[in-house]
Amino acid sequence: MSDTPAQRLLLVHAHPDDESIGTGATMATYVDRGDGVTLVTCTSGEMGEILVPEWEHMAADKDDTLGEHRRGELETAMKELGITDHRWLGGPGHFRDSGMKWHEDGHAVAADDTHDNAFANADLTEAADLLVEIIREVRPQVVVTYDQFGGYGHPDHIQAHRVAMYAVQLAAVPSYRLDLGEPHDVAKVYWTAMSESRMRESLRKLREDGDTETFEGMEPDGDLGPFVTADELLTASVDGSAVVDRKMASLAAHRSQVAPDGFFFSGAESGHAFWGEEFFRLAKGTTGPLGDAGLETDLFAGL
Repeated sequence: MSDTPAQRLLLVHAHPDDESIGTGATMATYVDRGDGVTLVTCTSGEMGEILVPEWEHMAADKDDTLGEHRRGELETAMKELGITDHRWLGGPGHFRDSGMKWHEDGHAVAADDTHDNAFANADLTEAADLLVEIIREVRPQVVVTYDQFGGYGHPDHIQAHRVAMYAVQLAAVPSYRLDLGEPHDVAKVYWTAMSESRMRESLRKLREDGDTETFEGMEPDGDLGPFVTADELLTASVDGSAVVDRKMASLAAHRSQVAPDGFFFSGAESGHAFWGEEFFRLAKGTTGPLGDAGLETDLFAGL
């Protein structure tokens, strides 16, 4: 009898901490259900901003050891979420964090200079083939990644989207690269999403509490741009309220990137309830049965 879980979820994220911020509650929820959960991380986050002053020597322009440190942070975060199957795309350090800078409109764009093996510059087919092999091994029914904007424009998030979507397509082709495993057709692909109404609610609470710095320039009734998804375009929400404390613990594990007194842990969101529900858009497959809110409550709905 096989020990392989009947239901299998695979998530593709760009850097350590992305998984906890966007899908930590979802991952822990499915682990607790006994489903298979596989996380694929595309880079070690070598170019991340270091929030701990005494660790500044790890920066890319100094010792350049942040990637190794963040791999350790991710290992701790996975223990908090209960994830036992984590992969680095191509192996640890195969692709490097591409870095980013902020556009005057408030979203991320490509950095002026990138490393030779920056993930954003990777050959799409070569990177996708690395993921094809994982997909054909794990054989997930559901894959989760970012939308075409990568959530906020980071070039590595956009590349993760491209690689994931192409790999899903290639993995299903009966005649494609059989050396990478038996073909497998992923039934459903979801893109992570931020509910527009939830974001406006959060901003309103922040501004009422006198916080004008968090999401500076974004106002509750203003234009939120591509950072959010209109509620009518959402497909699914996963209620992770029962595991939200583990999500917050996994976030805290990413100490170099997430401030313990920052937005995730203080102010208007100190109750953590906001972070317990995670939203998704269906990009491939058929919508399953809907819950009371008009959304799927299970990413495996209908399978």
